[in-house]
Amino acid sequence: MQNKTVFLAPGGGFDNVSVADGGEPPAPAAGEITVRIRASSLNFHDYGVVKGATAPKETRIPMADGAGEVTAVGAEVDEFSVGDPVVSTFFPNWLNGPPRHEGFATTPGDGVDGYAREKVTAPATAFTRAPMGYSHAEAATLTTAGVTAWKALFVDGALKPGETVLVQGTGGVSIFALQLARHAGARVFATSSSDEKLERLAAMGAQHVINYNDDPEWGKTAHRLTGGQGVDHVVEVGGPGTLEQSMRACRVGGHIAVIGVLTGVKGDFPLRFALMRQLRLDAVLVGSRQHQMQLVDALEASDIRPVIDRHFPLEELVEAFRHEESGRHFGKICLDI
Repeated sequence: MQNKTVFLAPGGGFDNVSVADGGEPPAPAAGEITVRIRASSLNFHDYGVVKGATAPKETRIPMADGAGEVTAVGAEVDEFSVGDPVVSTFFPNWLNGPPRHEGFATTPGDGVDGYAREKVTAPATAFTRAPMGYSHAEAATLTTAGVTAWKALFVDGALKPGETVLVQGTGGVSIFALQLARHAGARVFATSSSDEKLERLAAMGAQHVINYNDDPEWGKTAHRLTGGQGVDHVVEVGGPGTLEQSMRACRVGGHIAVIGVLTGVKGDFPLRFALMRQLRLDAVLVGSRQHQMQLVDALEASDIRPVIDRHFPLEELVEAFRHEESGRHFGKICLDI
């Protein structure tokens, strides 16, 4: 194949995934680059698209995350050169400033074709440089999970040393949030339903770990463990089913980054806790190209490396999603392309 590519048929579903030759991409025009994609990583959003919950009505190349090296550069591109390692952005048209897009109409793998392929030509602004020394698989974890954690904690949350962050589970966003918060000098609380995973979170620097199956009132427990003050920030990935406990965990005036919908998109809103504790809830949908560039700079100034649970070849995309579906993973699941 000239350009091995995964295609998702209209309506989605694991049975509607196929691998075929996508054809050679066009030579880059002015302002464009061609990239040999070497890796992607799985996110819950990608799972929803491929599984069929939010699948496009036309054939789509899935996957929002893509990392590789530049193989050709069009005119008027001075940011990249042939051979540069790069990583895609989640919103190719959101370069900086406040959010400008509603939903996923411009998101690769959803509203437009993504990076489950070997080669692509795209605007140079649809990529940033990758951190020096990162493998392509490591770089591919930044587009969605890394930037989301960065924006939640440092852009919206203005995290300071000595503050307290509570993270939920062991998915990509939560692991990145733990690593970034610890590097910034924050204290981290973490929840999981697995004692084995909690041990790993503690080994990564989580000061307190709570099994939410054993302790359904984990928010109250976290509040108590802070000496009754409450945590400063919560990285909320569960959605309606966990929001009340996140609010119970918070201090007065605390910050909750509302990110995920693992427990669904509908539910009762615990307004009483939000009002009584004067909480600030920020809805986070990844971030801009500028935010990604900030994250890359921060990672290069640290010793943080993404936690990769397992690698799959591109042809085994469905098997990779079944592994994600099982909930056994710790950190990111990557595709080697």
